[in-house]
Amino acid sequence: MLLDVAGLARSTFFYHQARLQAPDPQETLKTAVTDIFEKNHGRYGHRRIHTELLKQGWTIAKKTVLKLMRALGLTCKVRRKKRYNSYQGEQGTVAPNLLNRKFEATAPNQKWVTDVTEFSIGDRKLYLSPVMDLFDRQIISYSISSSPNLELTNTSLRDALATLRDGQKPLVHSDQGFQYQHASWRTLLERAGAIQSMSRKANCYDNAVMENFFGHLKEELFHRVRFLGTDALATQLNEYIRWYNTERISTKLEGLSPVQYRAQALAA
Repeated sequence: MLLDVAGLARSTFFYHQARLQAPDPQETLKTAVTDIFEKNHGRYGHRRIHTELLKQGWTIAKKTVLKLMRALGLTCKVRRKKRYNSYQGEQGTVAPNLLNRKFEATAPNQKWVTDVTEFSIGDRKLYLSPVMDLFDRQIISYSISSSPNLELTNTSLRDALATLRDGQKPLVHSDQGFQYQHASWRTLLERAGAIQSMSRKANCYDNAVMENFFGHLKEELFHRVRFLGTDALATQLNEYIRWYNTERISTKLEGLSPVQYRAQALAA
């Protein structure tokens, strides 16, 4: 009687009822997508998940992955931009912009980039100073401190220089922050035979790769968690950088992590 009132054929009703009760043909695929998303702490968008699915043997389009993620409610937060600025006017000798936005390198330890970023936890702050190798975007050294002082940046540089082999003299690029204009920074570079390069004043695009790393770090970690203190944040920064180097895949690195890409390149 209800079907007659609704003007719906009995065959149509039972067809759709059977469809609702039938197993989901994409259940296995949805499980795979969810597993990849959760394994990587909810930090992967549809492009990286698509890459991982291809590695697992799936044949699927990126748009399909995006559609499934939307249906499953798997989304990454939009990046918020806030950068630490250490420029304090002209001090010492400013190096030329030798990198000149040429962010590609053909071998490890040819070109490094570095910078400092700031995190605020209540009324306290924490600073991160990483050194990245542009060959594979790997963070080869970093230091964490409650103060953006000379020791913060000099420590990360010393640790990076300690990894060099004989004859390796990288170009080391930074902004014009006071730490990078200081005599102690320049002395470390000179002793190692490294070459100093600096971005033009107030031009973050001259160090775009490092800015991009900071953006991902804050999008994928800092803005997702409410930290109770700087010690907890420091612990998670250590874990994030380990994950970033060894597990996080990059489309620019043929779907490999920095460590995987370097190992593959050196083995070739």
